[in-house]
Amino acid sequence: MPTLPTLPPLREVIATHGLRASKALGQNFLLDEQLLDRIAAVPGPLAGERAFEVGPGPGGLTRALLRAGAQVTAVERDDRCLPALAELGSACPGKLRVIAEDALRIDPEAECGGPAHIVANLPYNVGTALLVGWLESEVWPPWWKSATLMFQAEVAERIVAKPGSDAYGRLAVLAQWRSDARIAMKVHRSAFTPPPKVMSAVVHIVPAEAPAGVDVKLLGRITAAAFGQRRKMLRQSLKGVPGALAALAQAGIDESRRAETLAVEDFVTLARLLGSADAD
Repeated sequence: MPTLPTLPPLREVIATHGLRASKALGQNFLLDEQLLDRIAAVPGPLAGERAFEVGPGPGGLTRALLRAGAQVTAVERDDRCLPALAELGSACPGKLRVIAEDALRIDPEAECGGPAHIVANLPYNVGTALLVGWLESEVWPPWWKSATLMFQAEVAERIVAKPGSDAYGRLAVLAQWRSDARIAMKVHRSAFTPPPKVMSAVVHIVPAEAPAGVDVKLLGRITAAAFGQRRKMLRQSLKGVPGALAALAQAGIDESRRAETLAVEDFVTLARLLGSADAD
């Protein structure tokens, strides 16, 4: 593992730059360097690999990624954190590039310059939106090799949920239809500064082979409709999607069932059938 120059403790960095986690930006800082190293190890060896980080804040996870040997591109919209990140960049010449921008407004593939591992303690207020955008890419395999992401525990459970559970919904289908998703570790609220009101978890997602003949936009429409009225039978929740009821019949899926009883493969089948019907 590469060694970094001697750096001041993260608490000292925060004090020096007068940083306080912003509730408006969904920030909670992680300062435990051993824990940060464990998170950076989840994707596997990063020596010589590109890493993409969103919301580095004072640079705790960024340090861990640099220690692991990664070439890091970090996106930070909070100008208050930029001086601390600039100091880290100066200590690791050529290893860290910081983009002062909103992660929702950039092209990460272009910024990284090639395939990368996403590793981030995502800001709570944009984490789900970023993940959905990465999962709904029309190009597959995507630009990212893996995604190691910190979420509120409730969101993490929704990503890996199985059919029939209360947490199972659109996010689970999007995450699992062409990826493998698992909870890599749980993180107690006390690990953060300031401590959030909820527990957190790190989710690891690896792209898998995409099912043939499935349009991601169609899959999105079906899941949005089905889970938008999840307590209703499919005949009711999907009636606004042209051809959906016929696709249910063709797939042999009882239209009196509810969305949470369908497996990911069932939604994939429906999207494939709808796509075939549109092509005729």
